[in-house]
Amino acid sequence: MATPTRPILLYRFALSGHCHRVELFLSLLGLPFWCADIDLMRGEQKRPEFVALNTFGQVPVIDDDGAVVADSNAILVYLALRYAPESWLPRDALGAARVQRWLSAAAGPLALGAAAARAIELFKRQQDPADAIARAHALCAGIERTLVADGQPFIAAARPTIADVALYTYTSHAPEGKVSLDAYPALRAWLGRVEALPGFVPMPSNRIGLVA
Repeated sequence: MATPTRPILLYRFALSGHCHRVELFLSLLGLPFWCADIDLMRGEQKRPEFVALNTFGQVPVIDDDGAVVADSNAILVYLALRYAPESWLPRDALGAARVQRWLSAAAGPLALGAAAARAIELFKRQQDPADAIARAHALCAGIERTLVADGQPFIAAARPTIADVALYTYTSHAPEGKVSLDAYPALRAWLGRVEALPGFVPMPSNRIGLVA
């Protein structure tokens, strides 16, 4: 496996699940990195020097010895291909498509579901979480059905892939957004398998929602 010539710089917001999925993958790969915290509450992500790194003014962003990559899922793909090309992202057409399916779910239903519901609680937003909670349960049910039907320990393959990394954080923290995982035993077992991987690092929990 290749190694960076110097530690990878991760621009992050510590409470962001999008940032945590990158931090988690860096740790799972055993890559050296350090974090530069961006204060979203103060709008640091919209400053010109940061927009020069990511035109959308969003975290996470990595700088790998001058190779700048934005967007959490794009970063996962980059890291997998650059540093673990045979391990975390299948190269065959069907295997790659299965992973991409779940990366799309992470960018869509997960972000609009469990992640949005958690954000409403975490930042005390004045909006109804019902739609976000419903979307979260729909995705959790889909993950549950997939794990049961496929009979595999991980979401897209018999071994962990970046699909698991992309889905893990906001799914595991769904109860913070008042999304119970009690009805999804296969999903909970899958979360446990991800947490048992060497190099796993958790995102700090918040006493909100169902874990208040």
